[in-house]
Amino acid sequence: MIRSTIVYLECIPSYATKAYQPELLAIGPYHRGKDDLKQMEDHKLLYLQQLLQRKNESSVERYIKAMRELEERARRCYAEPISLSTNEFVEMMLLDGCFLIELFRKFEKKDLRGECDPIFQLRWMLYSLVHDVLLYENQLPLFVLTKLMEMTQVPNQQDKHSILIFTHFSASCILPRRGQTESIDESLQNIEHLLALAHKYVAPPYEQIDRGENVVEWNSIPSATKLQEAGVKLRKLEGVNLFDIKFNNGVMEIPPLNIEDRSESLFRNLIAYEEYSRSNHHNYVTDYVSVMDYLINSPKDVELLRQRGIIENWLGDDEAVSTMFNKLGDCVGVSNLCYAQIFRDVNKHCRRRQNVWVAKLRHNYFNSPWALISVLAAAFLLMLALTQTIFSVLSYIVSKK
Repeated sequence: MIRSTIVYLECIPSYATKAYQPELLAIGPYHRGKDDLKQMEDHKLLYLQQLLQRKNESSVERYIKAMRELEERARRCYAEPISLSTNEFVEMMLLDGCFLIELFRKFEKKDLRGECDPIFQLRWMLYSLVHDVLLYENQLPLFVLTKLMEMTQVPNQQDKHSILIFTHFSASCILPRRGQTESIDESLQNIEHLLALAHKYVAPPYEQIDRGENVVEWNSIPSATKLQEAGVKLRKLEGVNLFDIKFNNGVMEIPPLNIEDRSESLFRNLIAYEEYSRSNHHNYVTDYVSVMDYLINSPKDVELLRQRGIIENWLGDDEAVSTMFNKLGDCVGVSNLCYAQIFRDVNKHCRRRQNVWVAKLRHNYFNSPWALISVLAAAFLLMLALTQTIFSVLSYIVSKK
């Protein structure tokens, strides 16, 4: 289901509302006709003309007919009633759908790009479009795109692959790649829209998810700096899915995450999709963000995670990252079922006093070579004093005999 986030945004801070708003491109009915997005409307017409020229067609009648047949089904994909007339709704589907298809094809095949196409000449414009196609309320039903793909497909051209490549590129600009594009290709027809495809792309394999059936009560975990004080070691875990956090024998391993300008927007829109989706998937993005929120309570926590290689902060400000994660969970129902066992194990470890004592000993006396030398020197002097005392006692006993 595609819906407006207006209700969802009522409890979100005003500064965060821009995370759900398109920068350049309106797709679907919710942002259609907005003044600050009209510059791309001419580009939609241009892409449609180029598509028709490549197909040696001079009319869009057969496409309009196909879109009319999909109108009612498409309208049902939007949660709110759409006030557009039939002609306006069909025109929207045709222009937006053909623009996206051409964008995907041109992204994959450079020879299709025009020499003066600003989308591929100006890097910032492409990345703005990447941002816009993954907004929750800026979507077309995927069956509309697949229908237009079938109607405009060139022989021997793999258009499904073009959609996958662009969507995967869009998601992997921020989140690590899950695997090969072919792993999702077979189930493309069952996906609602492009954001849902990106969600499936970043998903962990089902067998990695802790379903949390045995969870008795909800718990949190201490922040990164508190965990360090409790003797937990934080390590970067390479080569795995972003959500594959592990804890074993006092070591928490966390996959690395790059934080850049659009990270918050992608996280927020994936969370909104999970909040409203009727599918049976687990809310692993929401749960992951909540774990990071627990780990990050202050810029000091971000600094520690940076030092461990777990966070790469392209924002340049640790406080900005801290604020981002602390606000992402506002008005979100968190289950943490993905990490239920980890939470239990971490809290069990932190309750053991000897772990805290050992951690404090390491922090206070073994955190630098000079501190270690001082401790060893003190221990050596203590041993000398003890040895001298023993010899003095022995000498006294011998002399008395």
